[in-house]
Amino acid sequence: MNQRNAFPDGFLWGGATAANQVEGGYKKGGKGISVSDCAKAHYDTDVTNYKAHNTVTTKDIEEALATDDQVYYPKRHGSEFFHHYKEDIRLFAEMGFKVYRMSIAWSRIFPNGDDKTPNEEGLKFYDNVFDELLKYGIEPLVTMSHYEPPINLVLNYKGWYSRETVGFFLQFVETICNRYKDKVKYWLTFNEVDSIIRHPFTTGALIEDRFPNQNFEEVIFQAMHHQFVASAYATKICHETIPGSLVGCMLTKLTYYPYTCKPEDVLKAQQTMRGTYCYSDTQVFGEYPAYLLSRFKNKGIHIQKEMGDDEIMKAYPVDFVSFSYYNSSCSAEDTSKLSMTPGNTINALKNPHLEASDWGWQIDPTGLRISMVDLYDRYRKPLFIVENGLGAKDEVGEDGAIDDTYRIEYFKEHLKAVSDAITTDGVECLGYTSWGCIDIVSESTKQMSKRYGFIYVDCDDYGNGTYKRLKKKSFDWYQKVIETNGLSLYED
Repeated sequence: MNQRNAFPDGFLWGGATAANQVEGGYKKGGKGISVSDCAKAHYDTDVTNYKAHNTVTTKDIEEALATDDQVYYPKRHGSEFFHHYKEDIRLFAEMGFKVYRMSIAWSRIFPNGDDKTPNEEGLKFYDNVFDELLKYGIEPLVTMSHYEPPINLVLNYKGWYSRETVGFFLQFVETICNRYKDKVKYWLTFNEVDSIIRHPFTTGALIEDRFPNQNFEEVIFQAMHHQFVASAYATKICHETIPGSLVGCMLTKLTYYPYTCKPEDVLKAQQTMRGTYCYSDTQVFGEYPAYLLSRFKNKGIHIQKEMGDDEIMKAYPVDFVSFSYYNSSCSAEDTSKLSMTPGNTINALKNPHLEASDWGWQIDPTGLRISMVDLYDRYRKPLFIVENGLGAKDEVGEDGAIDDTYRIEYFKEHLKAVSDAITTDGVECLGYTSWGCIDIVSESTKQMSKRYGFIYVDCDDYGNGTYKRLKKKSFDWYQKVIETNGLSLYED
């Protein structure tokens, strides 16, 4: 490195999106309907009511399947990357991206999930995307499953609760690994695998009313077990098909501080953190941690395993740990008189020492450094920050300029924290991909107006607009950060 605060040579700078939020192309090219295509926007619902935005019933699915509406089902249009991918990738290259994190829509390759043969049009689309990326020297980092189970698996197989879904998924994995073995080196298995606890429909294709008289928590953990087994097999397939490939897990890094130094609050924070770590612990170490097994025993939760499950999980743990980080939160034993605030897939205690975004997510760059140190000390495997960013209400000026100085300040402080974790704390970090590097439909509230990108997309919450791409002020700023390998962060 050139100086103390420079990033390592070869650091993978870039940005991240997910097919279900950026791609669009609803029913185009043979694409089937996914769970995200059935996720309805509730524009009049309080953004702090996370559950209301993400709870789905069988009736909701029936209503979604009865219409091709894209106003209240905005993920059906996304940012129309399906039609703009060449332009978008050219802009990513102009910023200097070394890596682009994206996902392959399962429902674009196997429209129903249980199809006997893949959809060639879908495979060709991703061939074109990867070829365009590689033309500019941008490495694809591909998430195999990012909120994209085909809706058929919900309706006819009980989603990931069904053991059959493991086989369907592995057929998908074998197909994409063989097809793209010369184009993709970096892979992630399940996006925010822990999120199945908080939104089981989008992650696990599970709807509670389809499991009458069953313990739904047990249903969720059974589905998660199937995902752990599938992840191990996917890692095996990837390693055997693509020599030198690297496969990572991906977790929601929910960082909790004790609200006070009362021992009860410290214990509560520790227990809450375990509620996140148990998923990555399983994927990194290849076995369930003792504290999660204790939870199963104490709650009477039984996980049905097949012969060989434990062995495959142990034999094929992940190569690196990737994660999303947006905000930190607090924990307390008694929350009755304390204020709450929303965050990434949660509502949690408000930290009085932090400012917040337009959507109430508390801004804490130091928390990113703390998270990196905790993860690296725990796992001793390389980290990859694959989501971090600021959702904000951007305005286009009369001259067409978009001054998002607030976003620049957010990234500047968070990237300095990453640098400190690497240079001062000795954390090994492969790279950094900002979330929503181009404006996309937000996962939490299904809004376009919650903008994350360096690139503005002319589309409002209801799908109105030209979908024209405009560079924000942060575009040039991030371009310089990448060009200088982070040194520009320390310029006056």
